[in-house]
Amino acid sequence: MRWMWGITAGALILGLGLLAGSADAQEVVLKAKRVQAAPTLDGTVEAIWDQAPEFTIPISGGRNLPGGKTDVRLKAVYTADRIYFLARWKDATDSVRRSPFQKQADGTWIQLKDPSDKGGDNNLYYEDKFAMLWNVNIAAVEKSGWMSVIQLGGGKPYGNKFAPEAGQHADMWHWKRVRTGPVGQFDDQYLDGTRYDKEKAPEAGRKSDPKTGGGYADNKLVDGKPQWALPGNKPAAPYWILDTEKVAFDDSKYKPGDEVPSIIIAPFTGDRADITAQGVWKDGEWTLEFSRALTTGGEHDVQFSDLTKAYTFGVAVFDNAQVRHAFNPKPARLTFEQR
Repeated sequence: MRWMWGITAGALILGLGLLAGSADAQEVVLKAKRVQAAPTLDGTVEAIWDQAPEFTIPISGGRNLPGGKTDVRLKAVYTADRIYFLARWKDATDSVRRSPFQKQADGTWIQLKDPSDKGGDNNLYYEDKFAMLWNVNIAAVEKSGWMSVIQLGGGKPYGNKFAPEAGQHADMWHWKRVRTGPVGQFDDQYLDGTRYDKEKAPEAGRKSDPKTGGGYADNKLVDGKPQWALPGNKPAAPYWILDTEKVAFDDSKYKPGDEVPSIIIAPFTGDRADITAQGVWKDGEWTLEFSRALTTGGEHDVQFSDLTKAYTFGVAVFDNAQVRHAFNPKPARLTFEQR
C-alpha cells in the first residue's frame, strides 16, 4: 500500500533537471469534455471518448519499464455530477504474481519474495499500479512541482512524502492491479503534513481515507501453511482471493510448484470507496477507465466544485514495482469545458 511520490538520491538530480528543463515547455492541460451520457467503465474505449482531446504526459524513473520510461495518454469527460478519466500506457506484462505462497518439493510452503528487497522495495513479485495525486492546498507544489513534497531518507529508497506545512494536503488516487482492480475500485488516500517518525509515523504523510468496511488483508502462513485458499482449493491464478469466496486451506489439494494467493480482497465501503474503475491489459498496454463524483464532501478529497478553475495533478505508473514508479515532477492541470 505504499505509493512514494519521490525518487532516489541519484534520480533526484535528474528529476530536478526535468522540472527545470521543462520550464519553457508547453504546460500539460487536460481538458475535460462535457458530455450528456457517461462512458461505461469496462476498460474498453467506446465512441464517446472520441469527443475528448487526448493529452500525453511523459514519465520516467520507474523500475521494470523499458529505460524506466513510458507515456501516459489521458482523456477526461464529465457529466452534471461525475468526472470520468481514460488512461493508457505501455506495459509489456500484466503483473499479478504478488508474493504468492509456493509449495516446495519437500512439502513445505514459502512466500516468494524479491531477494534484493531489504524492506518495502519489491520489484519482482508484485503488481502493476497507477496513481494520481491532486493538489488541494499545497502552495509549494504550484511553484516548485511535486519535488516539494519529498524528503529523502527514513531508510526508504524513495524517501518519505508529506505536505510542507501543517493544514496542507493532497488527494491520492491509487489503482492496484491485484488489491483493488478485481473489485472495480481505486484506493482513495491522501497526503498531509505528518513528519516522518520511525515509531509514531513510519509512513509520514501518507494516509488512507476512512472506510466502513472492505479492503485488503494478507493471507498468512499458519503452522507453516496458508490459512485461506481459492474456492475448491484451486491453485493460483488468480492471485487474489475474494473475501466472500475464501475457503479453508487443504494441503492435500496441492502439488509442488503450486501457488496460493497471499492477499484477501473485498470492495471498500465508505469514503475510501469514492473512485470506481475498470482496467484491461491487452497487447502490451493498459487501458484504465475510472470515475468519481465531482464533489464528495470528504474532508481529504479534492472537490471539483468550481468548473472554471484549473486543478493541479500528477500521475505515476508502477510496473511490477512496490515503490519505484515512473512520474513527471512537473504538475499537470485539469480544466473543464464550459457550456
